[in-house]
Amino acid sequence: MTGFFYFQARVCHPFFLFMSSFPPVFLDRCHEYTRRSLQRVVDKILSGAICASLSPGTTILLKPNLVSAAAPSLACTHAEFIAAVAAWFLDHSCRVRLGDSPAFGSVLHCAEQQGLLRAIRGMAVPVVDFSVSVPKRLASGRTVKIAASALECDLLVNLPKIKAHDQMLVSMAVKNIFGIVPGVRKSWLHMRGGWHGQSHRQFAEMIIELHELLPDTLVVADGIEVMHRHGPVHGDPLLFGCVAVSPSAVALDTALLAALELEPCKSPLWRVASERKLTGSSLADLLFPLLQPADFFGSGFVAPSFLEPVRFQIWRYAANSLRRVVLGLHRTKE
Repeated sequence: MTGFFYFQARVCHPFFLFMSSFPPVFLDRCHEYTRRSLQRVVDKILSGAICASLSPGTTILLKPNLVSAAAPSLACTHAEFIAAVAAWFLDHSCRVRLGDSPAFGSVLHCAEQQGLLRAIRGMAVPVVDFSVSVPKRLASGRTVKIAASALECDLLVNLPKIKAHDQMLVSMAVKNIFGIVPGVRKSWLHMRGGWHGQSHRQFAEMIIELHELLPDTLVVADGIEVMHRHGPVHGDPLLFGCVAVSPSAVALDTALLAALELEPCKSPLWRVASERKLTGSSLADLLFPLLQPADFFGSGFVAPSFLEPVRFQIWRYAANSLRRVVLGLHRTKE
């Protein structure tokens, strides 16, 4: 049962306390990545969002945003943030794994370079790659291969980094799920003419439809230090001081678009969700058990003034593919 289906069908969710058709978004403040501060806010929000009867042995997959080993740390979900969420689930007797498919290189190499392996050292949190894929048919009728590991869990915990995105305006919860498409296939989906081409809308539709394939999902968003003006890699830092949690990726994005004081209609992902009348796309229908989006007004977040084409240039695709081959050969020699 997918997260989207839960809200549309208005049935009881096995993990979350809130069981109405109005998805909750928990917003709270946190201004630093210290263990103490993160443990406090993570425990407060997750204890409020998740049933106390979380079953021991529940399999959790943490899916952060790990762009690449060479990317600036600001482009990725902060290592200490990921470690704090992992620790919370371990403390509740869950089986925790961590996986992603970086744009370049292996997830293990990326986790090492981004300080994540150091942050989770001593924790029973194996890092899994997304190299094994399975074909799945989207609602549009297209078939796409996604990571098998993303489906082999009881709860997928989506850990996005909040940041500007030169192609999609912002990258948040909905966009982060694109990472379940393994490796070079992401670039291929950018390139495919006729389906995506230059169209932001078609690309957004594909990402939205990926969510319909997922197991139960919880979003825990790192909005403490965000990237603005440009992204998803080369932007400027901004202290936003927000941690956001919701069982609905659409609802969380809608809430954060409001908190960042952005016009939602400028986001291709939000427009598709709104046109499809997905639960969570209307700000008026959201529940805010803690802080309100307005409590974060005045941050100074600046989004890209115009959106670049979605389609990758052929030379860039070829260069990225060659880089993957070279990195693979280098790791084999080591």
